[in-house]
Amino acid sequence: MVWFRFKKNKLAMIGLVLLLIMVAAILAAPLFVDEKAVSAQKIMNRFQKPGGAHIFGTDQFGRDLFARIIYGGRISLFAGLAVVCISFIVGCSLGGAAGYFGGLVDTVIMRVVDMLMAIPAMLLSMAVVAALGPGVDKLIIALSIAQIPRFTRVVRASILSLRNQEFVEAAKCCGTNSARIILKHILPNGMGPVIVSATLTLGQVIINIASLGFLGIGVSSPTPEWGTILSENKINIRYYPYLGIIPGICIGLSVMAVNFIGDGLRDALDPRTKN
Repeated sequence: MVWFRFKKNKLAMIGLVLLLIMVAAILAAPLFVDEKAVSAQKIMNRFQKPGGAHIFGTDQFGRDLFARIIYGGRISLFAGLAVVCISFIVGCSLGGAAGYFGGLVDTVIMRVVDMLMAIPAMLLSMAVVAALGPGVDKLIIALSIAQIPRFTRVVRASILSLRNQEFVEAAKCCGTNSARIILKHILPNGMGPVIVSATLTLGQVIINIASLGFLGIGVSSPTPEWGTILSENKINIRYYPYLGIIPGICIGLSVMAVNFIGDGLRDALDPRTKN
């Protein structure tokens, strides 16, 4: 039923198809793009306009922009997925414990979460990256820390509405331990809002990765990443607009696709929210 309702949402299906095409192109990149072209510098070919041998043109060092966009998508999309997965797992664990046990456990966990949420997610990510240093792994850790409080609160709210239901009381009467009740009974029944939140968070994380790369504190050059590509060419965008338009379109399309999917999932999982 969820899939049936999701398919009826045209924008959600467009977003899903678009995202699948982008993921397939990124995964299949070695089949049609030589990885050496990502960093190969040919000064004689610098600032070539899109077309011909270079579909997206070349940058100030003569590097093929198409190759850098395709391989840069691996970091922008897959690092975003890694951030969402890590924060999802940790947030479900903390939120599940806080919502189910309550009392001192809930107080301690939620006060820590409140302290982290008092700091804007982007500012917190920048602080963690500055402390850990550059690198994709450090970037993933920083963004995960910034997103964990969001998932913790969503999961806790879902569990608070379910922990006193009859099926939970029946599981307790059967002697089921707390971990199994949370994982097998409560979380599956409260996953709707969490899945929607995870989908929408992915779009935000993609923008955050690109923003940190543009500011020079995310993925370091010459490693390709959409925000880093924009940062490398920001001086020349005025004279060669394609250097900024093409990476910007990639960021915009990926975020738009993810948000369309998130809106479709929200309507499919809870049809009552649809206007």
